[in-house]
Amino acid sequence: MAGFTAFYDANVLYPAELRNLLMHLALIGLFRAKWSADVHEEWISSLLKKRPDLTRDKLERTRILMDQHAVDALVTGYEDLIPGLQLPDPDDRHVLAAAIRGHADVIVTINLRDFPSDTIGPFGIEAQHPDEFILHLLDLAPGAVVAAAENYRQSLKNPPKTVSEYLETLERQGLTQTVSVLREYMF
Repeated sequence: MAGFTAFYDANVLYPAELRNLLMHLALIGLFRAKWSADVHEEWISSLLKKRPDLTRDKLERTRILMDQHAVDALVTGYEDLIPGLQLPDPDDRHVLAAAIRGHADVIVTINLRDFPSDTIGPFGIEAQHPDEFILHLLDLAPGAVVAAAENYRQSLKNPPKTVSEYLETLERQGLTQTVSVLREYMF
């Protein structure tokens, strides 16, 4: 499975709870996580617009930590591919270009319609909602995924969250199937 590569779209890195769970999952070695500087800029800029209480410095620190902890996650040198790609939203071409250059098998994104299978399939890439992506990981290695989720939950200090509160947070992030499976293990 470690040969499997997932490219994270900005919309799955935007919400802290989902970003942190995906990072904890990336660090357990079931797959390689990838992203780009453009993806970082997209989620950081969007978050700063919605959350004036956050600072760029704080979010840049998060970006730096992500890049440091996930080995070879930052994809570079994909810009030349962008002009030749066609997607429903031209602003998403950088995501596909970086996924291609990063040899991704899957783009983890909330906006599935922006990455139609007939367009990205010829590159050997499919788009998956984070709920589907994590559900597949749970099928392959339930113990490792549950341990990563529990590790993340236990790292929450301000405020700490009970298992129930944590699962409710994940459910609000659209991880309904994942939460259904995690409830079996975490209660």
